[in-house]
Amino acid sequence: MKKLILLTSIISLFFCKEILSMTITNDAPAGDTLYLANPNYKLQTGLYSVYKTKHANIVMLGNSITHGVNWFELLGRNDVIERGIPSDNVAGFLNRMDFVYKLHPKICFVMGGINDIYSGITLDALFDNYKKVIEGLREKGIIPVIQATLYVSPKWHNAADKNPDVEKFDQMLKNYAKLNKIEFLDLNPYLTSNKFLRDEFTFDGLHLKAEAYKIWGQQVEKILSKYGL
Repeated sequence: MKKLILLTSIISLFFCKEILSMTITNDAPAGDTLYLANPNYKLQTGLYSVYKTKHANIVMLGNSITHGVNWFELLGRNDVIERGIPSDNVAGFLNRMDFVYKLHPKICFVMGGINDIYSGITLDALFDNYKKVIEGLREKGIIPVIQATLYVSPKWHNAADKNPDVEKFDQMLKNYAKLNKIEFLDLNPYLTSNKFLRDEFTFDGLHLKAEAYKIWGQQVEKILSKYGL
């Protein structure tokens, strides 16, 4: 028990240090700064700054769910770069879009929102940030692909309370995509049942197993083929 208390204290101090050492850039809304408390954020963006890749046709933008697979190997191609950060929220995406833009991709697949929903961010605020991400891609001439936020399984805490918000947010995304003629990829029909992520596709209720990534990769390939990529 003493070891657990000590470890918790160390983690708390580390998070505080991260918050103090990071700054807000770009146009993330004031107060929407939960991503700054995420130590993965500074770690990964620091790596993005030293990576030598100058160009990729495809970027996979997201959180730990996107980060959970080697997209280079999943798709069997060398022109795809993954930009997923564990625990990131959509305000975090918005703050680091320059790391997407500098790769000059032709297409960018975006998946996010579950961390926002679990953090208590309102759906309107989340949707506003998401639209800014998509609008930024379009302004740069990059094809955006909006990917529905995945439901969680009953294994994940508060699943029954949070999945209705996931459903509402996905409908907002779907309507926005239809209105603006943006590609919309919804994996939920393949991976879920009764609006819960199916246990055979997740090891903890949120993160995905290999078979789920196989299905995801196949759906991504269909869209790439549609655009001649």
